[in-house]
Amino acid sequence: MSTRPLPDLAVFALVAERRSFRAAAQVLGVTASALSHTIRNLEARLDVRLLNRTTRSVAPTEAGERLLARLGPALADIDAALDEVAMFRDRPAGRLRVNVASTAARMLLAPRLGGFMNAYPDVRVEIVCEDALADIVAGGFDCGVRLGERLQADMIAVPLGGELSQALVATPDYIARHGAPTKPEDLMNGHRCLLVRRASGQPYPWEFERKGRLVVVTPPPALLTDNGVVMLEACRAGAGLAFPFREAVADDIAAGRLVSLLEDWCEPFPGFFLYYPSRRQLSPALRAFIDWMRG
Repeated sequence: MSTRPLPDLAVFALVAERRSFRAAAQVLGVTASALSHTIRNLEARLDVRLLNRTTRSVAPTEAGERLLARLGPALADIDAALDEVAMFRDRPAGRLRVNVASTAARMLLAPRLGGFMNAYPDVRVEIVCEDALADIVAGGFDCGVRLGERLQADMIAVPLGGELSQALVATPDYIARHGAPTKPEDLMNGHRCLLVRRASGQPYPWEFERKGRLVVVTPPPALLTDNGVVMLEACRAGAGLAFPFREAVADDIAAGRLVSLLEDWCEPFPGFFLYYPSRRQLSPALRAFIDWMRG
């Protein structure tokens, strides 16, 4: 790749087109002597004379004419490319890559994503759903969405959707057969528990809190799955106890299909956060996405 500085070539093109150091200097806001020095250095590096100068006029040599003919379209392409880049500074456009936990995608993104895409048709959205905590910088993502407790420490975090709570649920038939737990520790024996597993293969523990007391249990799983839909359908079929987000089973509880248990142990906690690496040079597309998701 050539090491010749592009700014010097652009200076040559401007002087050659204007046929005047003084006129070119006025355009660039520098002195004519500074431009003359730049051209002399360029000619010395190329070992070719590019401009003929007299006290009254400046004109390209034959070599200068050939160089100018090739430079003109190239510099025009560069100007056009810079104009395109400037559009990303001024309006939401281009690709927006979001890494999001699958539950957050269903609860928060899915209901609002279509409206955002209609409002900003020049933004191309790419959503990647994965429950493992991803390095969004290494993965080339603009932002991520996770629970607050799972954020990387050096990220800028914006809350989305408010507080969440979980619900320990089972069908009336399951409770009739196995009884209802009265405290979190009861889940370790005599109950069939339906658990979701981490990307590592280990089950997510169940965390219960009441009046500042935290109890964490990991019951022996009767079912272990990485799919929340599978877990909920098994629960609805009476296969065991599940501990999903309350929002996912609110209709089932209201209809009596599922019974909420240990409710005084299921206190709300901070919900999902949209996070990104830096406030510097926040793209219009990401800024618009943040505002839309918080609206």
